[in-house]
Amino acid sequence: MAKKKIKVTDSMGTVEIPADALYQAQTQRALDNFQISSLRLPQSMIRALSLIKKACAETNLDLEKIDQERGHAIAQAADLIIAGKHEDQFCVDVFQTGSGTSSNMNVNEVIASLASTRALQVHPNDHVNMGQSSNDVFPSAIHIAAAEMIHEQLLPASQMLEIALEKRVDEHRKTIKTGRTHLMDAMPISLGQEISAWASQLKNDRYRIQTALSRLQQLAIGGTAVGTGINTPPDFGQRVCEKLHATTGIRFKQMENLFEGLSTQNTALEVSGQLRVMATSLTKICNDLRWMNSGPLTGLGEIRLEALQPGSSIMPAKVNPVIPEAVLMAAAQVNGNDSTIALAAQSGNFQLNVMLPVIAYNLLQSIEILANAIRHLVRVIESMSANSENMAQNLSFNPILVTALNPIIGYQKAAEIAKAALVQNRSILEVALEMTDIDEARLKSLLDPANLVKNQQEEPG
Repeated sequence: MAKKKIKVTDSMGTVEIPADALYQAQTQRALDNFQISSLRLPQSMIRALSLIKKACAETNLDLEKIDQERGHAIAQAADLIIAGKHEDQFCVDVFQTGSGTSSNMNVNEVIASLASTRALQVHPNDHVNMGQSSNDVFPSAIHIAAAEMIHEQLLPASQMLEIALEKRVDEHRKTIKTGRTHLMDAMPISLGQEISAWASQLKNDRYRIQTALSRLQQLAIGGTAVGTGINTPPDFGQRVCEKLHATTGIRFKQMENLFEGLSTQNTALEVSGQLRVMATSLTKICNDLRWMNSGPLTGLGEIRLEALQPGSSIMPAKVNPVIPEAVLMAAAQVNGNDSTIALAAQSGNFQLNVMLPVIAYNLLQSIEILANAIRHLVRVIESMSANSENMAQNLSFNPILVTALNPIIGYQKAAEIAKAALVQNRSILEVALEMTDIDEARLKSLLDPANLVKNQQEEPG
């Protein structure tokens, strides 16, 4: 049964919309014009747009640019959307007008419908969009949505993983294993030292993102159409930023150069780049985990990851490292998103970037999936166990241990001992006792893996 339709008008004429729709004519035109994908802007972006509408309405009230009844009605309607209500009304394709005007008007129209009564008519352009343009609103909303998600989701998740990793570092300071370079056996390292690299990566990645936040929290609001602030009081943008700070707790401020804020998306690109760095760290960590967990009989078998689900539809008892694999796919998606954002950020033509919606979609998706992937990885780190016996057994036959003898017997002699030990499948200690004059006690001390893993930057223990 077809839905009942009603006719509505805008500056271009009349269109039909569903009778129960909260959006109006301009949104319907966007729905008719843009049918490219099933992708829609995430709720975090709709929330950010609504936060701006509320802050602008309150600022217009303070400046006496709008009457009390309409200003309060707009703010209250915006609050409903901020709280996640009426999500089904925001249905414009991501692939739309490059300024995001369709989505800006979608929000304007829904707020206007919610704020209007029989006795009070609220106009989406004249009232809800007062003092604004899509050209300053949409870039500002990208920054707000990304900043909120980073503060509330990504940074807390990252810190959780850092804490989990640091705990395992402490637990495994004396768990000695074979180090590897080029995937080949190298000098010994402690499992704690190996994990400490992961923790350090995450910590530095978090610092990089926090540094970028200082620019992400600068908004283009107040620039209106081309950056000159036409139809807006000079202090409008800063007042709006103060309202946003009061609502979100994040210290937003107006950009010094609003022309940059409208015409470029360098900050979004910078943040995306830092997300890509974090995704690269996760890739490194997850690949190490998969290698170290490989087996159980013919792999490295250095650690055991928690068994979460059957790993094969045909091979009974097979269990795979499913969480690291899922995280690797999320990291791959972040890499692809960054490439899209880089291309889109190049579309700043004169006074406006015209790929804003696709930048918003990809940036916010990257933040979301990174935060969620990291939270999943915390469980892996907390539940993994070390196969100490297997690590010790492999280490005892590692010919690279002979490196410790280089200063005493020279590289050439050490190489001969290593080759002999490998061919004869004997330990370095046994062969070195036969091929050198070094007494057994000294050899044991020189070849003791616990002594070989001491980091010269650490205090002797």
